[in-house]
Amino acid sequence: MHAITIGATGAVGRDLLRVLAENDAYERVEVLVRRLPELPKEHAEKFHVHIIDFEQPETWQELVRGDVLFSSLGTSKKQAGGKMSQWRVDHDYQLAAAKAARENGVPKMVVVSSVGADPASSFFYLHMKGEIEKDLQALNFPSLTILRPPSLIRHPAKRLTETLSVKVLQALNVIGLLRHMKPMPTLDVARAMAQLAKGEAQGTNIVSGQDILLYR
Repeated sequence: MHAITIGATGAVGRDLLRVLAENDAYERVEVLVRRLPELPKEHAEKFHVHIIDFEQPETWQELVRGDVLFSSLGTSKKQAGGKMSQWRVDHDYQLAAAKAARENGVPKMVVVSSVGADPASSFFYLHMKGEIEKDLQALNFPSLTILRPPSLIRHPAKRLTETLSVKVLQALNVIGLLRHMKPMPTLDVARAMAQLAKGEAQGTNIVSGQDILLYR
């Protein structure tokens, strides 16, 4: 398979590169990034890195060609510098890449969203994730897989609030509460992405919460 990835410098994206490197089903991977990623040392010949400016899709849209587009692109409000900048990354950049893929005949897209994503949500983050899901579905990919993981366990965790929220959820899980929200390692999400892309599912398929672990 010939894959394209966006979001390769994030936690899930880095793990996805490792998974694709080790998976013989993936023979070539186009890596579209804003800065150089950490590439796996094994099977490095698979990876073809393209430093792009997401603000200028006309300069990179021809690169979005292959069998599947993987997107784990996303940022935090703090890292982006505000809600509007976060929306531009999480929504606009992803949508631009998806449109390019659709125009170039890429039949599959696998994207990481969030549990609770809902365009009608009053919470900005969940509303944003719901909107990008809705807009991706409107592109009518032959196969669109949306993963909605709960809180993610990153190595290392970069934000104190992220670390605290994971520990609180883990404590609740121990006493039997919110088991569906049990925090999940980013590597498990990456493995599920690679596995799901090899399937024959048609239309839009949403895999949420702990069900993601079924596809590791």
